[in-house]
Amino acid sequence: MSAFVEMIFTKVPPIYLVIVSTVGAIFMGTLALIVRSRAAKKPVTPLKIILPPLFMSTGALMFFFKEFRVPPLQIVEALLVGMLFSILLIRTTKLEVKNEAIYVQRSKAFLFILLGLLIVRLIGKLVLSSTIDVGELGGMFWILAFGMIVPWRIGMLVKFHKLQKEKSVHLSQ
Repeated sequence: MSAFVEMIFTKVPPIYLVIVSTVGAIFMGTLALIVRSRAAKKPVTPLKIILPPLFMSTGALMFFFKEFRVPPLQIVEALLVGMLFSILLIRTTKLEVKNEAIYVQRSKAFLFILLGLLIVRLIGKLVLSSTIDVGELGGMFWILAFGMIVPWRIGMLVKFHKLQKEKSVHLSQ
């Protein structure tokens, strides 16, 4: 498998890798917006909050291949930028109680923030791809996204448990 990955990164011109990964990012971002919109129609559970970062963590397997490895300083930078972006997501994700269940409150601001983050990511990728290797850049953006989703989901879980506790107090009165 490593030979295949190495062949792709040595034989395929970097511009094609940038184009394919950019189209892929647009597709995945659009898919995330659709999934997010549909998810707001169903109740939230702790499992639904925890699973996305767990599923995303499998992406760390890319670091077994040297083409995706990121230097330590860039790991720290990507994590910090991701954590900074997560603040927007944490602040705009509101939970509410409806029909004795907890739902994510629909927010136009949240969709605009996700779209804005996708645009920032695409611009960053196009700018940085001229100075940073495409595979390494992919690793950096994965670290950034993981650094964003984990704090956001932890924030959601804290809000969920707080609201659940308030809900149970309210129902028992």
